[in-house]
This record gives sequence, C-alpha cells and structure tokens, in this order.
Amino acid sequence: MAIEDYENPHRVIKPKNRRIMGADGLEEEENHRWPAWLKPLLKEHFFVQCNVHSPKSECKMYCLDCANGSLCALCLAHHNNHRTIQIRRSSYHDVIRVNEIQKYLDIFGIQTYVINSAKVVFLNERPQPRPGKGVTNTCKVCYRGLVDDCFSFCSLGCKVAGTARSFEKRVKPTPMEPDNSSSNSSGVEDNIPNAQSLAPSTPHLPTSTSLRKRKRKGIPFQSPLQ
Repeated sequence: MAIEDYENPHRVIKPKNRRIMGADGLEEEENHRWPAWLKPLLKEHFFVQCNVHSPKSECKMYCLDCANGSLCALCLAHHNNHRTIQIRRSSYHDVIRVNEIQKYLDIFGIQTYVINSAKVVFLNERPQPRPGKGVTNTCKVCYRGLVDDCFSFCSLGCKVAGTARSFEKRVKPTPMEPDNSSSNSSGVEDNIPNAQSLAPSTPHLPTSTSLRKRKRKGIPFQSPLQ
C-alpha cells in the first residue's frame, strides 16, 4: 500500500542558515572593502621634517606596500620596486594626482580639481561652515559644495566614510536667515555691526565759543614822505 505524502502541520520550520554580523564582523568587512594602506594614508601627516635624514628633507612620499609613515626623497632608497605615491599641497590641504591614485584605487564619485594643469583629488574633507549661495550639489558626508553634479564626495576620506554601513548622516547646515545680525551671501557670519552703526554720523559742529577768532588785518600805515 502506497503511503501518501502529507505535510505535518506541527513540523518546525527552521530558518535558513544566515550569517549574522556583529560589530567585529562589520569592521572586518569594511577593512576588506578598501586596501590596507588607505586608512593609514588618510591619517598620515605629510610635509614634516624627516627624523632620519636632513631636517630640510620634507616627507611627502608614501609607500603603499609598507604603509609605515610618510617618507622623504632619501627614504625611497629603501623602497625599491615598491608602489610609492607623492602627496602634494593645495591651500594647506593634502592632494594627490588622479593619474597616480587611480592605478590603485577606484575614485569614482569623488570631485576632481585642476591644479597646476593636473587633475587632483583631496585626501580628507575640508571644513566649510555653511554651503555657499546657489550650491545645488554637496558632499554626502561633510556637505561641502561640489562643482559638478556627477560627484558625490569631496575627498577620499569622505568616500570611505560615506560608503560604510555604519555611516550616520550629519545634520545638514542651512544658510542663516537675515535678522538683526548681518551675514554674507554664503551664510558665514562676518560679525558686521548693525545698519545704525554703519550709517555715517552727522559731524558735530563746534560752538561759537570754541571757534578760534581771527583778528582782521588792520589798515596798513604808510610812512610819511620825507
């Protein structure tokens, strides 16, 4: 006699085996998303004196294979056949040329700038208190105004932070409304005094007693003819 298959209404449905990530798992996944040298690069200080060689040697090189700090030109002798990049500066901020970094890292979505006829990207965000007037596209992390609408981040650091699963969006700063305290068009306060203090004050005329009296010239006397 054939036994018909039937579904047991009391059977226990076991959930599929899914990987549940904790804080350590998320951190490990984030570390594998980016090269191991990227985060140390973003935290590194450049254009400082070399502790090994001459104090006049500036550390503006970085070895991607060692990732053990900034290097000067003389330090490169110990990094033969290593992947090295050069950091440059623009307005006291660290930048790197696009043709150097795009060999090792995907910089899609990061705003590029042309400095000295070369395209560069900034390593880290640059503080901007409030968005400028008429800015329609801003960085998704620090809300710095972007030149082109096709970009989403202003720097490498902002892309790393903005693409992380644990990323929490900041409160977007809004331009201040005009009130008794004046502000410029970009929303940055200039501590300008109120309009009353800017109005030209009426000069105080000196009183009649304070006027210096001038003596009229008398009639010149002619000497008698001799």
